Amino acid sequence: MLSISDLTADDIHRLISEAIDTKAKGWASVLERKLLALIFEKPSLRTRVSFEAAMRQLGGHTIYLSPAEVGLGERESVADVARVLSRYVDCVAARTFSHQTLKILASHSRVPVINALSDLEHPCQALADLLTIYEKKGELAGLTIAFVGDGNNVAHSLLLAASLAGMNFRIASPAGYAIQEKVFGLAQGYAEGSGSQIFCTEDPRLAVGGADIVYTDVWTSMGQEAEAQERRQLFANYQVNSELLSLARPDAILMHPLPAHRGEEVTSDVLDGPQSVVFDQAENRLHLSKALLVHILGGLEIPLVGHR
Repeated sequence: MLSISDLTADDIHRLISEAIDTKAKGWASVLERKLLALIFEKPSLRTRVSFEAAMRQLGGHTIYLSPAEVGLGERESVADVARVLSRYVDCVAARTFSHQTLKILASHSRVPVINALSDLEHPCQALADLLTIYEKKGELAGLTIAFVGDGNNVAHSLLLAASLAGMNFRIASPAGYAIQEKVFGLAQGYAEGSGSQIFCTEDPRLAVGGADIVYTDVWTSMGQEAEAQERRQLFANYQVNSELLSLARPDAILMHPLPAHRGEEVTSDVLDGPQSVVFDQAENRLHLSKALLVHILGGLEIPLVGHR
């Protein structure tokens, strides 16, 4: 699973259903004697711990491989790493700078490869986000997500997941920082089938007005540190604060994938306020990871979550 586009709408609903079920049941031994390799070119808190805890709670084990230990494409070719790991483990989760690295890994691997984040997408985050929304709202189809900020990897996966699930998606970004055209085109195709509506604007007030979910992310991601000052100036009017949040529905929830730069993309009073679900969202990375691993490694038939 390198992209949300590797899933169908039914897959998304099944994963949410399984995540809710595993969340209620806790530990189980369904992946006993299974090994997951974690290849991380970027540091991580939620992604690494959620995968390691997920495998442990499911009876399996993980092997963490740091950049120094693997050196993808430098110490050893990406293709050779994939060929070797395929003989040792049952699954690979990779967190890479380049999405192309993931594609090479997957094309030479004999075991499943999961995108644990790339510069193009962050599908595990988006799936956990939809799980959180379903828990809070009791439905997905027909709800409106307003994403305020950079059209980055998180925005890409969230747009694709929302359009598959029949959710309306609005995004407000400065000129030059919008969703990539190829991702937007793919989402439009999904939206035609699901009935969702996609709206892009440079005005955050237009995006947030009447929304059910307000979502933001950091203005500067890992690998973009040299652009930090320039981005702070360009995104200065895209901060999610109490004034902007007040334009959404009264029962709107605030989401952020974390880590957050308090005082930049979001104010502390909003992040810590009653509408914020960011720590429920973070917890759900664990439960969604468990559902995904069971789906990929356990071969279980997951019952379809009820459509509302």
